[in-house]
Amino acid sequence: MKSDNWEEKSQSEKEETVEESKQFGGGTDDYNNVADAKPICDTSFGKYDVCELAGDTRARGGSGATVTLVSPRAPPKEWEIKPYSRKYLDGLKAVTVKSVPNPENAPQCTTRLNIPAMVIELGGLTGNYWHDFTDVLVPLFIGARRFNGEVQLLVVNLLPFWVDRYKRIFGKISRHEIVDFENDDVVRCYPHVVVGYGSRKEFTIDPSLDETGGGYTMVDFTKFLRSAYSLPRQRPIKLSEVRPAGGRRRRPRMIILERTNSRKILNLAEVIAAAEAVGFKVIVAGRPRASYDVFTREMNSFDVMVGVHGAGLTNCVFLPTGAVLLQIVPYGRLEEIARTDFGNPARDMGLRYMEYSVAAEESSLMNVFGKEHPIIKDPATVHMSGWGNVAEWYLAKQDVRINVERFKPSLLQALKQLQ
Repeated sequence: MKSDNWEEKSQSEKEETVEESKQFGGGTDDYNNVADAKPICDTSFGKYDVCELAGDTRARGGSGATVTLVSPRAPPKEWEIKPYSRKYLDGLKAVTVKSVPNPENAPQCTTRLNIPAMVIELGGLTGNYWHDFTDVLVPLFIGARRFNGEVQLLVVNLLPFWVDRYKRIFGKISRHEIVDFENDDVVRCYPHVVVGYGSRKEFTIDPSLDETGGGYTMVDFTKFLRSAYSLPRQRPIKLSEVRPAGGRRRRPRMIILERTNSRKILNLAEVIAAAEAVGFKVIVAGRPRASYDVFTREMNSFDVMVGVHGAGLTNCVFLPTGAVLLQIVPYGRLEEIARTDFGNPARDMGLRYMEYSVAAEESSLMNVFGKEHPIIKDPATVHMSGWGNVAEWYLAKQDVRINVERFKPSLLQALKQLQ
C-alpha cells in the first residue's frame, strides 16, 4: 500500500483561513465548556476536514444532508464537508455544514437527544484491511473515544456488512443506534455535533497533533481493541521469567503471515525450519477462516509476528504490548514506506519493531531482469518515474526467497527481545 504525500496549506493561507473563521466561532458552551472562539470548521489541513458544532445543532439526513448550528453569535456561513479521512479521494459525498443566527433559519427538530453526535463517511478505500484501520477505525477512536460510548454515529454511505464485521469496535465506540444518514428522514437535534474525522499520520495516533480530547495514544487504541474483543494477553512471554519444572523451556509463539498473490515467501518451509531451530513455535496463517472474534484471539496469542510488507501486518494491533513485529521489506528501496505504514505505528503501539530488508539476490525480480537492469541496479530511478512503476514491480510482481543464513540474526534478535 502507498502512503499518500499530501501537504498542508502554506502558513499564510492557514492564517488567512483561521482569521476568517474565528468570527464564526462555536455556538454555546453548554456542552463540555467548548470555547466560543474555536472555529466551527477547520479546512486548513490537506488530508481531512473537521467541524465542531457546540450548541443547538440540527442534523437532517437524506441526499442533501445538512448539519446546522443555531447561534446568535454565528453569522450565516456554509461549508461543504466530505466527512471522510481522505477528503481528496473521488466519489465521496459532501455534507453541508451551516451556522445561522435564528431558529427560523434551521430545520425544526423531529427528535432531540442530550448526547453528542458524529457524522462520518464509510467510502473511499474502506474494504482494504489496512485502510479499514488507518482511514476509519483509528480516526473514529480519535474523534469519538472522549465521549466514552455516549455518542451517536450518523453515517454517510453506511455499509452494514462492513460495520457488522467490526461490530465489537463500533459497539464500544457508541452505545447508541447507528443512523443511516443518507436515508434518514427526521431532523435530529443534539447539543454537540462533530462532522468529519481523520488522523495526522498513517495508522497511528500522535497526541501532539491529533485532538483526541483525552491525550489518547496508539497504546490506548490497542488496549481498547483488547477490551472490545475480550483478548486475554496484555504482555508477551518473558523468557527470563519462565522456569519450567523439569521439562523443556516453553517456546515463544511466532506467527508467519502467508501471502498468496504477490510478495510470497517462496522458501517458506526453510524460514519455518530456521525459526524453529532458534527456539520458536511457529504457526503459519493466511486469510482468516474463522469468525473475526476467534481470529483476533488467535492473533493475541502470539509473541512475534513476521510477514512481508502488506495489509496482513495490520493484525499487529492485536498483539500484546511488548510483542515483536518483524517486517520483511521487499527489494526496491521500500524501507521508508514500510516504516510509515507499519514500523512507526508499531513502535507507537508499544511493540518492539524490527525489519529485514530483502537483498537483490533474494528477489524474484533478479531472475526476471538480471543485475544490470535499472529495476535491480537503480531502484531510485524507478521511484523517480512514478508510483505506478514502484507499485507494479516492487509490490505487485515481486516474490522473495529468504537467505535463511542472512535472516538468522534477525530471528535471534527477535528471541532476545523476549528475554
